[in-house]
Amino acid sequence: MFSGSIAALVTPMTDDGALDYAALKRLVEFHIDAGTDALVIAGTTGESPTLEHREHIELVEKSCEIAAGRIPIIAGTGSNSTAQTLKLSRAVDHLPLAGLMLVTPYYNKPTQEGMFRHFSMVADAVSHPIILYNVPSRTGVDLKPSTVGRLSAHPKIVALKEATGELDRLETLRDACGSEFSLLSGDDATACEFMLRGGQGVISVTANVAPRQMREMCDAARAGDRATAERIDGTLRALHRDLFVESNPIPVKWAVHEMGLVGAGIRLPLTPLSPAYHDTVRAAMAAAGVQPAKS
Repeated sequence: MFSGSIAALVTPMTDDGALDYAALKRLVEFHIDAGTDALVIAGTTGESPTLEHREHIELVEKSCEIAAGRIPIIAGTGSNSTAQTLKLSRAVDHLPLAGLMLVTPYYNKPTQEGMFRHFSMVADAVSHPIILYNVPSRTGVDLKPSTVGRLSAHPKIVALKEATGELDRLETLRDACGSEFSLLSGDDATACEFMLRGGQGVISVTANVAPRQMREMCDAARAGDRATAERIDGTLRALHRDLFVESNPIPVKWAVHEMGLVGAGIRLPLTPLSPAYHDTVRAAMAAAGVQPAKS
């Protein structure tokens, strides 16, 4: 169901931290023009932990309105509270979404059974398909393949964003979940190989900056064209690495600002990219053929 190059979209903000819907329109149009397969709105790259409940809903609403069916919209509605996740998921469930993405509950470190019940309860309550999101380096908890396998039996749970970067998991996950379940990389650095080994796509940070190249790489990798996929991915490797020189989404928001697509706004406790890394990220952009906006 979900495949290809899916951008984990940054949330554009003005200098004072307010949501910038004019810039959101520029971003959506930019990705439509570049051929991005879908957009994740209000995921963790979109600074979801700092969004208030009402503006989180409004951001998803505005994205659907701007997209107008021209590109699939996936709403990030996960949190570390099952009750809050249910509330937010239900609040956007009436919208014309392709699906919901739910991150594993962070910080409170639930058991595998706790995560099974958390995701199952949300899936029981909504009409849209659900993408699970496993990112232990950020959440402190690892959704094990066996638990994903149990969850994949739910008719609404149809995909996993797997951000461990552990390629050996792919075969285990496929065996646990079956051929119809979508396995998506959440780690740009290993996404090319992930797809060459049978993954369906990537939910990407790099796609914010180089969407056309990411789409072309995904198309080649999914077609089994290793030479082309690896050639394109080679131009993107510096971005895969250097968009994480500080905590995501600090570097990627700065890069998209450099491209003239969004303002410089970012919400505390995140801070703007340190000047010490400006040249590093600029060089990574240049290696991928991405130019800053003209002054």
